[in-house]
Amino acid sequence: MDYWLGLMSGTSMDAVDAALVSFENSGLAIHKTHSLPYPDPLRQRLLLATQNQADPDELGELDSLVGQHFAATAAELIDNAGISRSQIRAVGSHGQTIRHQPAGKAPFSTQIGNAAWISEQLGVTTVSDFRSRDIAAGGQGAPLVPAFHQWLFASPEQDRCILNLGGIANITWLPAGARKPVIGFDTGPANALLDAWCLDQTGRHYDDNGHMASEGTVHSGLLASMLSDAYFGKAAPKSTGKERFNIEWVRTHLQRFEGIPAEDVQRTLLQLTVTTILQQLPQETADMGVYACGGGTSNTVLMRELKMGLGSVTLNTTDALGLDPQWVEPVAFAWLARQTLSHLPGNLPEVTGASGERVLGAIFPA
Repeated sequence: MDYWLGLMSGTSMDAVDAALVSFENSGLAIHKTHSLPYPDPLRQRLLLATQNQADPDELGELDSLVGQHFAATAAELIDNAGISRSQIRAVGSHGQTIRHQPAGKAPFSTQIGNAAWISEQLGVTTVSDFRSRDIAAGGQGAPLVPAFHQWLFASPEQDRCILNLGGIANITWLPAGARKPVIGFDTGPANALLDAWCLDQTGRHYDDNGHMASEGTVHSGLLASMLSDAYFGKAAPKSTGKERFNIEWVRTHLQRFEGIPAEDVQRTLLQLTVTTILQQLPQETADMGVYACGGGTSNTVLMRELKMGLGSVTLNTTDALGLDPQWVEPVAFAWLARQTLSHLPGNLPEVTGASGERVLGAIFPA
């Protein structure tokens, strides 16, 4: 049996998630998962780097340190699984996004976490840098996971929407029986602003179970101000990140108001996530099922508000489709590595806007 190992760290920058999987008879089997938090000093340096507060020496060092941390995460997973590294066909590493700028004369998306360290320390072929080729082909380089969503979650009978609640929220609409093209794009912030405001006000990295938000009420004026951001009305294909939606973005909108309690700001940021998702969901069918994944599924207040906003449309997590919502993205990058080594495309041009299908990723052989 060939094993494949996926590594992912999202815009929340809390940990590296790893999944050991196999693909047999066109299906998926998950054998082991593992998460290794970033040391706090490294996380703080990464957060500064996303704010353009890192010189070339700092970026180079972070590239190596993150690569080493990804390698350590994979090594711990392999040891916990009790298998030989020679049994692993390849590692697919997303890396850590530092900057995502897919528009302009010289578009780019930068993920650090030098894969040479992973390949060297594990002795396993490693595939990384999945976004660059799609961008070179005229695409956004994101979101990439909809191709995996289509492979695993599409149904011949039911229209499905996969809702990823990471630092940034994105949706994948999978029409039943592939009767229409897949739709996928970033709707805007999910946990990114909730985490940033909670850290700024309390020193805690995230709002555990939505507790802070539950103590506040929505400030209609602040919500309207934030909803006026041009990104939310932009047509797909589109993608975004912390370079746009960050604590300074929140402070800019707060300048128009006085004396809003911190918990009311938190509740309003949560409502911003809910509203921008609901406004941008496809309205094709009332029979659509929405299946959520990502860290935001642990926020009961967020999930409750989404469920209320969806009305008659059913909201579940991807558990209902056989995959734990916390592990969808690392599994996706194991699948993308398999696509690369099989010389198969990893992007959906109708989602990213690329001029065509492309084999993605840079390969670092064992």
